[in-house]
Amino acid sequence: MNVSAYLARIGYAGPNTPTANALHNLHRAHMLSVPFENLDIGLGRKIMCHESAFLRKIVEQRRGGFCYELNGAFAALLRELGFQVTLLSARVPREDGCDGPEFDHLTLRVDLDEPWLADVGFGDSFVEPLRLQTGVEQPQEGWSYRIIEQHDALHHNLLHMERSEPKRSWRRQYSFTLKPRGLAEFAPMCHYHQTSPESPFTRKSVCSKATLTGRITIADRKLIVTRNGKKEESQLGSEKQWRTALQEYFGVTL
Repeated sequence: MNVSAYLARIGYAGPNTPTANALHNLHRAHMLSVPFENLDIGLGRKIMCHESAFLRKIVEQRRGGFCYELNGAFAALLRELGFQVTLLSARVPREDGCDGPEFDHLTLRVDLDEPWLADVGFGDSFVEPLRLQTGVEQPQEGWSYRIIEQHDALHHNLLHMERSEPKRSWRRQYSFTLKPRGLAEFAPMCHYHQTSPESPFTRKSVCSKATLTGRITIADRKLIVTRNGKKEESQLGSEKQWRTALQEYFGVTL
């Protein structure tokens, strides 16, 4: 782990001792610098579920990744800085409303004076970590987030992370438990999401990151720029235009 190189990658030069303030600033810097992207899948490049591979890709190659890569690398950085980090398995709702499988998503618990939910690998979601506290609305960037608790026969302590726009209904982003997990446990689902025709990541390419005013995304050949709640879309007519846009907006060179 080259901490200084990682901090330079996310453009962070502030305090990095294990405090809530540092966690917030590191999380925000990561979200504004490292894109959520699955471009290697479309290129037929295998993504290894291994910490060193994540760090090489994100820090040295200045690429992004999907949840296993982004949160796997961020967890490694936080641990190196002295934070107490736990990997958690989350299940993402499918289009029909049912939950996805276990290990569908990798998210993070960070324990300081109080526990936090950190996640730099879910794409369009919270830019700063959430208090890992149930029943409390936590507004960010024009959205509200909350964690609610559910008890049932299978999961005695199932947590749902939800988001809503002002005056809109809540929508679940994912469900998780607080059972600690190891990175190797996510490897089968990491492989599934690269190879299965049922995976959303084999059906569409995406590269997306938060900006100071909203978000910028390239979905297949469509460029989507959201500024202060207003969305503009344009088509990238050729592969050359697509690659140029990846370099211009994300610093990604394939």
